[in-house]
Amino acid sequence: QVQLVESGGGLVQPGGSLRLSCAASGSIFKINAMGWYRQAPGKQRELVAVIAGSGSTTYADSVKGRFTISRDNAKNTVYLQMNSLKPKDTAVYYCNANLHPLGTYYGMDYWGKGTLVTVSS
Repeated sequence: QVQLVESGGGLVQPGGSLRLSCAASGSIFKINAMGWYRQAPGKQRELVAVIAGSGSTTYADSVKGRFTISRDNAKNTVYLQMNSLKPKDTAVYYCNANLHPLGTYYGMDYWGKGTLVTVSS
């Protein structure tokens, strides 16, 4: 019933920019936090950025100063603005949300299917 749908991935040259979006839909009471993870071929999935319900943000050291996470609470949507992209940023980017579905009193994790970001010349 609850779904996360990512968009905005694609092919970009080194130094370029992309903006990812993730919209949560369904019977949601409250979203506690939303974030982005990524997984490159042959590597483990890693945290990229998180934005908490309070609005506070956390970034992986590898993306600090280049990526910005933001949200639109009215749309249950989180964004990831990616600037100065590098080939090492190439990965499938997954949206994650910790939220309370209607009828629950605790948070649960949900994942999107992922969107591919390829940084190459």
